[in-house]
Amino acid sequence: MLILLGAIFALHIIGIVLLLVATIDNAWWVTDDIYTDVWGRWIMTNNVWNLTDLPSTYPSNYLQAVQASSVLACIFSILGIFVFLAQLFTLPKGHRFTISGIFQLLACLCIMIAASIYTDRFHLDERNGWYGHCYILAWIAFALTFFSCITYFVLRKKTA
Repeated sequence: MLILLGAIFALHIIGIVLLLVATIDNAWWVTDDIYTDVWGRWIMTNNVWNLTDLPSTYPSNYLQAVQASSVLACIFSILGIFVFLAQLFTLPKGHRFTISGIFQLLACLCIMIAASIYTDRFHLDERNGWYGHCYILAWIAFALTFFSCITYFVLRKKTA
């Protein structure tokens, strides 16, 4: 059981790291000389990267939803790991991991919302570019947090 708890803890930490990198790093949309994330746009001019604002053509309501959902996913997942550690020592068997599973489910839904909105509303008519590693990490983090959530709920049932 200790190895299983360690593996779940490691999975949760990996999910947090992926969420943080996807939210903070600058590669949701990439071209040869532009890197765009949900916070700004990096443009290479004269072999120097310059941070600029996002284009005004971006729908601001959707952009704020993507930003908020990404940050909330990070917060929920980090809260989930602290609750996981606290539940190990305070709650009786059968009640452990429920709250951690709920926090992971919320993180999973938030990052799914962020990535889905970004997919549906941004860069639809741009043919010169591709989705960057942060966008891909956001979807991988979605899968990991979903798997972690399911694991917490299954583990709660097995310890009853």
